[in-house]
Amino acid sequence: MNEDYSIIWKNFLNQLKELVTSSSINTWFKNCKIYKIEDGIQDNRPLKKITISVPSPYIKDALEARYLETIEELMEKIFDKNCDIFFILPEEIEKQTELELPKMNDEIANKPLNNPAPVENITSYEQKIESNLIEKYTFNNFIIGESNRLAQTAALAVAEQPGKLYNPFFIHGKSGLGKTHLMHAIGNYISKNTNKRVLYVTSEKFISDFTSINMRKDTSYAESFKNKYRNIDVLMIDDIQFLGGAEKTQQEFFHTFNNLYDMNKQIIISSDRSPDDLKLLEERLRTRFSWGLTVNIYPPDIELKKRIVKDKMRGYDVAQLVGEDIIEYIACNSENDVRHIEGAITRLYAYAAIMKPQKIDLEFANDALKDYLKNSIYMDSNISKIQKAVADYYHITVEDLKSKKRSANINYPRQIAIYLCRTYTDESFPKIGLEFGNRDHSTIIHACDKIKEDLKNNNQLKEIIKEIKNNIG
Repeated sequence: MNEDYSIIWKNFLNQLKELVTSSSINTWFKNCKIYKIEDGIQDNRPLKKITISVPSPYIKDALEARYLETIEELMEKIFDKNCDIFFILPEEIEKQTELELPKMNDEIANKPLNNPAPVENITSYEQKIESNLIEKYTFNNFIIGESNRLAQTAALAVAEQPGKLYNPFFIHGKSGLGKTHLMHAIGNYISKNTNKRVLYVTSEKFISDFTSINMRKDTSYAESFKNKYRNIDVLMIDDIQFLGGAEKTQQEFFHTFNNLYDMNKQIIISSDRSPDDLKLLEERLRTRFSWGLTVNIYPPDIELKKRIVKDKMRGYDVAQLVGEDIIEYIACNSENDVRHIEGAITRLYAYAAIMKPQKIDLEFANDALKDYLKNSIYMDSNISKIQKAVADYYHITVEDLKSKKRSANINYPRQIAIYLCRTYTDESFPKIGLEFGNRDHSTIIHACDKIKEDLKNNNQLKEIIKEIKNNIG
């Protein structure tokens, strides 16, 4: 940066501190600088055209939408002249530089390169990998509130400076609060703005890939596994808690982590609990998870849920029939899980498509959603509620269900609880196994199959399960 520009920018930032928070300055202005200042005329008055270099399209959009007037006012105060503010991206600066370079003469331009590398010599390390990213999850459509603001701000900082700022970056919170959305947003941002190689996988996929090495007993496959997980710039592992109990897989992930970390590659991890609470993971892994930045996403408050409802309603034809009272009704009566909110909206609109109302009022919304929001097992149940209902019915404790006890008075209720968890929640077999004393997924499948088979001919069991379902709070 031109030395005079540097002084001006520092002066600007000092004045900006009086108007916005330090976190906002660090998020939006930290890596910006003045690219050039030009003199002009506007309405016969002197004008300063100030071009500010910004590191990314996302920052550019945010500055234009939120801070343009503030920047103009402060710059006009500094120069005592009218100021027009423009923003420029690094790639735009590069294009300008290329245009300014003299063109090669025809002889040089047409001269063939010496010994061009054949395509087949490109190694797997250099080839584009399958990132597994979901394009629809971006920072632009992540709804921000007080419960997730820190996580979003930190995630954006990681996306802008992968491997340099917060490494590893560990996000934790309950299911459905936006952890996976943020991970994909980071990955999509990096993929769009850099040539870095990004890989997103669930911990179950990592386990599956590693287990396949032993099944195949193929050294080339083992090498392929290492190429996939170590020859990348950004590794994102979702739901790391499912590595619990998988000792050999944990050892492999430990070495993968060390390899990437030592090369300053970005590691991003999500979990439904903090690193300290991942008791089934090796201590050396939990310690490493705390080396960087750990952020928690909390359940949304009512205001954030209302904004989420409004955002999820976009694109539906009948959205114009929905008033603020309906939005508040859904926000107040739905679970914190964003997927539950989406489910409520889908049901409301499906009901409207059938009934074709002139308007959607509270009475109509209540008719459409009364079973879904208030009494639906699928909506209101989670694993802990089901465990408690089963334990209460059989006069045992939840700890008994999670224990290693195999007496008939505990084992059969446990199988019923597992069956209900699998039937009335969207949790995976590994997740249910984890919540029942870290049982293997094959044990969970066996329990489900056992109860399903018994239900075919056991009417008493049908009544028991019906009563337990009614008692789930």
